[in-house]
Amino acid sequence: MTDQVIISPLSAASVEGLDARYRSEKRYRRIGAGAIVASLAFLAFLIVTITFQGVGAFSKTEMRIEFSEAAQLDANGDAFLLLRKTLRTSLEGANARKARRDAYGIAGADAEDQVQAALNTRAQDTIAPFELWISTSDEVDLAVKDGLQTLSSENGELSNKTRLSKRQLNWVKTLDASDDLRTVFNFGFLTNGDSRDAERAGVGGAIMGSLFALVVCFILSFFVGVMAAVYLEEFAPKNKWTALLEVNINNLASVPSIIFGLLGLAIFLNAFGLPRSSSMVGGMVLALMTLPTIIIASRLSLQAVPPSIREAALGLGATRVQTVFHHVFPLALPGMLTGAILGMARALGETAPLLMIGMVAFIADPPSSFLDPASALPVQVFLWSDSPERAFAEKTSGAILVLIVFLLLMNATAIWLRKKFEKKW
Repeated sequence: MTDQVIISPLSAASVEGLDARYRSEKRYRRIGAGAIVASLAFLAFLIVTITFQGVGAFSKTEMRIEFSEAAQLDANGDAFLLLRKTLRTSLEGANARKARRDAYGIAGADAEDQVQAALNTRAQDTIAPFELWISTSDEVDLAVKDGLQTLSSENGELSNKTRLSKRQLNWVKTLDASDDLRTVFNFGFLTNGDSRDAERAGVGGAIMGSLFALVVCFILSFFVGVMAAVYLEEFAPKNKWTALLEVNINNLASVPSIIFGLLGLAIFLNAFGLPRSSSMVGGMVLALMTLPTIIIASRLSLQAVPPSIREAALGLGATRVQTVFHHVFPLALPGMLTGAILGMARALGETAPLLMIGMVAFIADPPSSFLDPASALPVQVFLWSDSPERAFAEKTSGAILVLIVFLLLMNATAIWLRKKFEKKW
């Protein structure tokens, strides 16, 4: 008796070409996994590069200076004269005209304000010596971050990484050797407004402008978008007009953002005469851009509610309005909020529509109201990226990091809302 080989009807031997299809499926799986790995690798490379370039924006270099009694008497309360006289006397060889310019050049643009603040806190009749840590210039700050020993060769030639003179570099090395240099967290980068001086520039004004614009965007787009979605999904008759309206809403979701900027320029600024460069106008333009996204997301959330909820409410005697707003709407609200937050996260990174309404202007002071001139984080990145100064490259990457943190927080909030209020059916 011979053993018979039983072939399964679904085995590769029983179906012609099945083995080739299995190999093709494995190949496509490997290609898909490779594509995911490659995309994650590019994303990691991008984030690491931006972090490496922008982490220096969150720190700054300060130097310690001692103000003598003689310098205070000669300055007679003038912070500008006191700072310059102290720099000339405390740095060796700062006597000639060019040497004095080099000495003044290692102090930051806000050093005079720091000296004035220190003088204001002291009694007027007090001239005792005191020490103060003042900000250094952006070139000194970059030199310290790059490594002072790497900026000059053994024969004394300077590296092309720095614009400091040999005299300035020697002074900075002397200060570093005597522990008169330190690196501290740069709170001004998160609180200050824009400035022509890199050591003074910060994203505080852009953060406030973005927050004001997002508040206006949320108030306008969320309530209008949700009510439009409720009407189209629950109350509007299904005819050719509503079908045309739905097609137009879907088309608006794919319109380039600069078109909404042109619309805001024509209507809000030219027709209504609203303040140019204000957060109010920026938020209204962003609301127009996010409305289609919120309407589509809200309609999908309403469609996800089981029909049995509506049928049970109607069967117990509830009206159509009571059924929608007492039973269907609360269940769809988490999805609506998620869609709104994701829509605003997209609006936070938009630059083109804000450029069209004038939010590209130089704004030195952070806005205090919705009608004050303001900037926004993506616009601030655009402005700094076009600056020729080397220190602004670090500021640009730092602003990008702040923008990425904002986007991550908004996306995390959307995920948290969905997980907290989502119901499984």
